Amino acid sequence: MFNSLKYNKILTIVITISILILVSVGVFWGYDVYKRHKIKQETGDAVNEFDENVTRTSIKGSGEGNLVENTNLDFDENLVSASNEVRDPRIATVTYKGYTMLGKIEIPAIQLNLPVLDRATASSMEVSVGVAYGPGLNQVGNTVIMGHNYRNGTFFANLYKLKLGDLIYITDNSGTKIKYTIYNMYETPASDFSYASRDTAGKREISLSTCTDDVQNRIIIWAKED
Repeated sequence: MFNSLKYNKILTIVITISILILVSVGVFWGYDVYKRHKIKQETGDAVNEFDENVTRTSIKGSGEGNLVENTNLDFDENLVSASNEVRDPRIATVTYKGYTMLGKIEIPAIQLNLPVLDRATASSMEVSVGVAYGPGLNQVGNTVIMGHNYRNGTFFANLYKLKLGDLIYITDNSGTKIKYTIYNMYETPASDFSYASRDTAGKREISLSTCTDDVQNRIIIWAKED
């Protein structure tokens, strides 16, 4: 009788712990799903606003080079401008959660469509991807775009699925959309940033960067204008 009661007590404890574990897993999974959906909705709304803004700017600027005076574009201090014109874009801008949108990035192979923010910092990369270095979107030279690899599959989490020859589309604030083709992919230590200042021989290029799943290295993707 005593052994039976002891066994039932242990069994009850085991079942209770198992239920608590299952509930905890369910809560974490549910939160990831919710967060992924929320991020997708919010970034999608921002991209739509950007597209509408580009269209309005083009209409207003018709006959005047499709430009509207706006001096609020705030480049990150680490950006290297190729010319004064890059730092003085006379265009209407869109902000997203307090950051200026420089444009958007589309990667059809992984169904990615995100705002590109004017900086890549710890706080800005919690809301989207951002420019970390370079002359600016669709400018001559190499522009580095960084994003987090979140376990819920958002932002740059699926870059590892890409392959050589896949296409990346960058649309900047002037409404210019340029197609880039991936021609190099590799992993490198987090401390390696040598790829940022590479010579592009007068061509437009972009580099995408995100951490590996173990956070020890970085996945780097090079793409050049067609």
